[in-house]
Amino acid sequence: MSLLGTINPNLNPARAVGAQGDAEGAAPVSGGEPMPIFEGNDSARTSDTALDKLGKDESKYDEQIAEAEVTRLAQQLTRQSTRFSVSQNAENPFLETKEDSTLNPLGPNFKAKNWMKNLLALTSRDPERHPRREAGVSFRNLSVHGYGSPTDYQKDVFNMVLQVGALFRAVTGTGKQKIQILRDFDGLVKSGEMLVVLGRPGSGCSTFLKTLAGEMNGIYMDDKSDLNYQGIPAKQMRRQFRGEAIYNAETDVHFPQLSVGDTLKFAALTRCPRNRFPGVSREQYATHMRDVVMAMLGLTHTINTRVGNDFVRGVSGGERKRVSIAEATLSGSPLQCWDNSTRGLDSANALEFCKTLNLMTKYAGATVAVAIYQASQSAYDVFDKVTVLYEGRQIYFGRTDEAKEFFTTMGFECPERQTTADFLTSLTSPSERIVKKGYEGKVPRTPDEFAAAWKNSEAYAKLIREIEEYNREFPLGGESVQKFVESRRAMQAKNQRVGSPYTVSIYEQVRLCMIRGFQRLKGDSSLTMSQLIGNFIMALIIGSVFYNLQHDTSSFYSRGALLFFAVLLNAFSSALEILTLYAQRPIVEKQARYAMYHPFAEAIASMLCDMPYKITNAIIFNITLYFMTNLRREPGPFFVFLLFTFVTTMTMSMLFRTIAASSRTLSQALVPAAILILGLVIYTGFTIPTRNMLGWSRWMNYLDPIAYGFESLMVNEFHNTKWKCSSAELIPNYEGASLANKICSTVGAVAGSEYVYGDDYLEQSFQYYESHKWRNLGIMFAFMVFFLATYLTATEYISEAKSKGEVLLFRRGHYSRGAADVETHNEVSATEKTNESSDGAGAAIQRQEAIFHWQDVCYDIKIKGEPRRILDHVDGWVKPGTCTALMGVSGAGKTTLLDVLATRVTMGVVTGEMLVDGRLRDQSFQRKTGYVQQQDLHLHTTTVREALRFSAILRQPAHVSRQEKLDYVEEVIKLLGMEAYADAVVGVPGEGLNVEQRKRLTIGVELAAKPQLLLFLDEPTSGLDSQTSWSILDLIDTLTKHGQAILCTIHQPSAMLFQRFDRLLFLAKGGKTVYFGEIGERSSTLASYFERNGAPKLPVEANPAEWMLEVIGAAPGSHSDIDWPAVWRESPEREAVRNHLAELKSTLSQKSVDSSHSDESSFKEFAAPFSVQLYECLVRVFSQYWRTPVYIYSKAVLCILTSLYIGFSFFHAENSRQGLQNQMFSIFMLMTIFGNLVQQIMPNFVTQRALYEARERPSKAYSWKAFMTANILVELPWNALMSVIIFVCWYYPIGLYRNAEPTDSVHERGALMWLLILSFLLFTSTFAHMMIAGIELAETGGNLANLLFSLCLIFCGVLATPETLPGFWIFMYRVSPFTYLVSGMLATGVGRTTAVCEKVEFLHLTPPANTTCYDYMSDYIGSFGGYLENDNATDSCSFCQISSTDTFLSAVSSYYEDRWRNFGIMWAFIVFNIAAAVFIYWLARVPKGSRSKN
Repeated sequence: MSLLGTINPNLNPARAVGAQGDAEGAAPVSGGEPMPIFEGNDSARTSDTALDKLGKDESKYDEQIAEAEVTRLAQQLTRQSTRFSVSQNAENPFLETKEDSTLNPLGPNFKAKNWMKNLLALTSRDPERHPRREAGVSFRNLSVHGYGSPTDYQKDVFNMVLQVGALFRAVTGTGKQKIQILRDFDGLVKSGEMLVVLGRPGSGCSTFLKTLAGEMNGIYMDDKSDLNYQGIPAKQMRRQFRGEAIYNAETDVHFPQLSVGDTLKFAALTRCPRNRFPGVSREQYATHMRDVVMAMLGLTHTINTRVGNDFVRGVSGGERKRVSIAEATLSGSPLQCWDNSTRGLDSANALEFCKTLNLMTKYAGATVAVAIYQASQSAYDVFDKVTVLYEGRQIYFGRTDEAKEFFTTMGFECPERQTTADFLTSLTSPSERIVKKGYEGKVPRTPDEFAAAWKNSEAYAKLIREIEEYNREFPLGGESVQKFVESRRAMQAKNQRVGSPYTVSIYEQVRLCMIRGFQRLKGDSSLTMSQLIGNFIMALIIGSVFYNLQHDTSSFYSRGALLFFAVLLNAFSSALEILTLYAQRPIVEKQARYAMYHPFAEAIASMLCDMPYKITNAIIFNITLYFMTNLRREPGPFFVFLLFTFVTTMTMSMLFRTIAASSRTLSQALVPAAILILGLVIYTGFTIPTRNMLGWSRWMNYLDPIAYGFESLMVNEFHNTKWKCSSAELIPNYEGASLANKICSTVGAVAGSEYVYGDDYLEQSFQYYESHKWRNLGIMFAFMVFFLATYLTATEYISEAKSKGEVLLFRRGHYSRGAADVETHNEVSATEKTNESSDGAGAAIQRQEAIFHWQDVCYDIKIKGEPRRILDHVDGWVKPGTCTALMGVSGAGKTTLLDVLATRVTMGVVTGEMLVDGRLRDQSFQRKTGYVQQQDLHLHTTTVREALRFSAILRQPAHVSRQEKLDYVEEVIKLLGMEAYADAVVGVPGEGLNVEQRKRLTIGVELAAKPQLLLFLDEPTSGLDSQTSWSILDLIDTLTKHGQAILCTIHQPSAMLFQRFDRLLFLAKGGKTVYFGEIGERSSTLASYFERNGAPKLPVEANPAEWMLEVIGAAPGSHSDIDWPAVWRESPEREAVRNHLAELKSTLSQKSVDSSHSDESSFKEFAAPFSVQLYECLVRVFSQYWRTPVYIYSKAVLCILTSLYIGFSFFHAENSRQGLQNQMFSIFMLMTIFGNLVQQIMPNFVTQRALYEARERPSKAYSWKAFMTANILVELPWNALMSVIIFVCWYYPIGLYRNAEPTDSVHERGALMWLLILSFLLFTSTFAHMMIAGIELAETGGNLANLLFSLCLIFCGVLATPETLPGFWIFMYRVSPFTYLVSGMLATGVGRTTAVCEKVEFLHLTPPANTTCYDYMSDYIGSFGGYLENDNATDSCSFCQISSTDTFLSAVSSYYEDRWRNFGIMWAFIVFNIAAAVFIYWLARVPKGSRSKN
């Protein structure tokens, strides 16, 4: 749909005037507010022409008459154009108009038709300034292919190894299998025409539309294909004119924080033409255009409402769909392709949407192609042309009014009341097409036969002649291309390249994206504010830990640790930008396809928009930290500190953005980011000083941007400073000893001096030099520029990974049988299969005898403190072997009634009687009924057969043997016709089972439970095409024939579908009954009731479901003066219903007592005992893990790479002072995988929980205790495996085993180290479950877990020892689990062995005259430890402060004898996590029940 004439007024005057009389009134697009289209009463001379009827329900006029009329109108307009150009009445609507003007989109009298006519008059004055732009399209031999496999194996932990060969073949290009998607399509859609594309899901409709629009991601046109966009070649259209042919996808992606007005104004601004009317600014143009489109689509009332999405509250789903339509409209493309844009709309709203498209094409000369799955006859009649697709073949292309006759002449029969669209698509289904008698052997049956019949027809020959004539009129590269270029040039900014598809300049693109960026921040500043507050709190915590450091040598280590922490927190504050970029990536890519802006323009804008936050955060965080900790309080060093921390932030921001933009999936981005962060931390220069880095890994330090920032910060703090040695660090500490015979124990100290120079300390400890400070700034800027350039390039050229499509996956070993079945599936009609299986599956459905009936059911809830009645005295019953339809308007309470009857509501007050055979429902009622939800919720890793078995084992009565349950599942598979894909994997929506197969599985899961009472179905046909809907109704018929009782909600079915139900319960708004009773043959009983009470007669060809809604005033544009719920209450039909309910209650209650089952288990809440529940849940969750190799291997790769990285970075660490510190940091760094492991665990748990809470808990399949226990236990074996991996890859490279050799405890200490690592991983997994148990989103749980993890790390005693902690924080040291873990691992790893100083670590002091070093130092060594290198020297003593590693351990409050105690404490933390996880889940998420009154 295009406002071509409004974006750049290139109207087709003949069509514009000819459409003046088109449909008027309201057109609601999707629920909610009506959508006004073209209003007003125009008395133009052409009001009674043929074109005036377009979009209405009357049949079309003869083609020749219509063409003659078009010619006459064109000539008429030519004569009128002069009068238009001199018309004094034509106003400029972009400038101020009167409030009551019909041209004012914000006024009450706005008439879109008048506005367009007025604009037409204005643009006619200067056709050179506003040249015409249109793009019809012809295609010959259009064939499209992709690469992949039609079926595939499901990947699991074992067979993933076999993919190495496949990966090699993919890289070399030898493993790709070509898959033909479309074969030899031909067609012609001229400017101003509408094409409807019909076909079942998977027939190629989306691919066809994408190809026409030039969206060729992952698909390729064959060389023989010819596409002609009115003279423009396909390549040129895709590149130079990308935004002139657009594809509007089914999904609605927008920035949720933006208001509707801002979203659409942005679209208008990015496509704002250079040649506007005199005096109209860019801002005025875009604002007016936005207001016009919003008025046309009924969105004006939402101008200041956020768009929202599934997680952010905003406009309704229908309104969001209209926002997508408006955005595409404002792009002004002359060729649009709409993919199933009516999905989820009822037939009335779908019709209005099509009428709107029709009006737009006739006024603006646009070319429109629309794929629709369920098109009513009225909607179908709006279109000019139709093409029918059958498994990638084109079996018809031509006029809509000739298509039906084409196939009926061929020998097919269209049943009475079947719409033309349904008839055409039914031809592609062997089970549904009906062949006329005598034509059985003549009609085509396979897709290829249909295509051949089409190619041999006269209609095809006529089409080819039209295409050839069109191609002669518009030869490729002819004059029309130049005209199109000139038209585009008139729109483009002066400084925009001629060959660019974009309208505005790059500067303007960046400016507009920046404005939008700040609007997004304004729309939702909570995240920004929470980050600022969180960082400020973190600064306060760290500042208090290192509060007011002393200006002496005792603070050297603390200052280094503080600056290390400061630079890391600044550097990694941008890590979340990876997630932010992935969240907005689909939106940016869509708008780039609409040619609104370059992706790199949005990238630049987003960086600039982040600057205020980054600057504010840098100031707040760093000032707080700097002055609380008593860092160097001089103006110069302070501003240098701010400068380097900010540059570090910016450099790392560019790095993280580069990672995000260079990858195609989020997991591809996060794994390298995790390893990269680890490497950056290790090689910063604090954990391993540069002098201690191994030669082969030193290069990592050179490539670490943070290392340059850390060096400059250390130089900034210590350069040109003199630090007094603290009294505790003067050695030896003899009273009365001369200072000349003492030395400060700090590196860089000089004998006989009580001061240490900062420069000496830096040089000897870290090899840092003042001369590097500003050099480092230049290097960091170079890194920043490099990453910026890489980021912008990647943003422009690397797109997000696309869905693979619905490709069946089989488990290895089951593939061949399943594949063979799939291949033969097309040969056997679904009807034959159903008939075959029906006979053999008679035992598959337990024939029911119980009757479920309810009377005076009411449901009340409170909304914003006000009571509201949702259901109002609803009566009814469902008997075995019948199917009752539950219908009503949107908001009538259909699904709510199902939930109330099925005991699934968890809030509010339910009153009334709901009885089974006259007796109250017991707690087993939920598991004795089946509830098929509208959403097809399944575990994506399970197979069809496994899902059915899981349901059968847990939900069938306990007295039924396991083998009987499994046999019953096989019967259900046969009954549902699922043999071909019984071993196929469910997959996620869009990849795996298709929509029909998913719906069959959803029904099958409930049938497998052998529901003893009845089956509830909620909207089983919603979102499905008409053929799939028909096959689902076939299935329901089969079930009712086998005695199943069914209550089914359905949303405006076709006449043929509606006739298949036995009874109808019809609700009006407020949950009030309008009708309950039989439908009757050809809806006669239903129609008789309404007609008898004042409704107009049901027309013969009408759809009773739509007629019924119109009668009660619920259809768009309809109104009723009759109070139909009141009519029902007073009707004899209702009296009969009440009498029958009383009879059921009295007669059945006695029967219930007599035949009550003696088996006590049948009255229990759960059918299976807890042990069976836990076992089945464990097996399923373990299978899910096993079949999610990405999760297991990413966990394993993370553990392997992290362990090896740390192990070889600290390879064979010596037992020197620095070496022992390195070994401590190797343990500390190992803790950092905690965050990544938590982020991996939580999404898996959320997936399981969503399925359990939505489907399995309400159906009482198993208890929440079994669910939680299974999810916690399943991590144990994997954690045990990972602990072995970490132990081997980390423990041995560092060489910790060597420290156990002197005490001959290598095995004991090795085993304890492995147990400690295992306890760390178990703590991590149980902590993750504790955090996510009560929280909805994995992201929120992950952020909370990481915050607590950071606190645990800060207070574990490594960065700040308990002696240096302020008294207030000692409790945190004691409650941090990492205190005991790090202490236990450190003591186990390095305790009870000798320590040896490196050369630089020896202290050189002078003994008193005539005294040997040994005599002088022996008392000190006896008290504090240490050793002398030269005992007998008398001039200079070389003293090492530690001789035993236990001395080092005591300095960090770690003791070898506490190692087993610490291991036990870790298990106490693990047990606490498990108990807390279970308790939090019960507290936060287990329903405590709703109140019911009978």
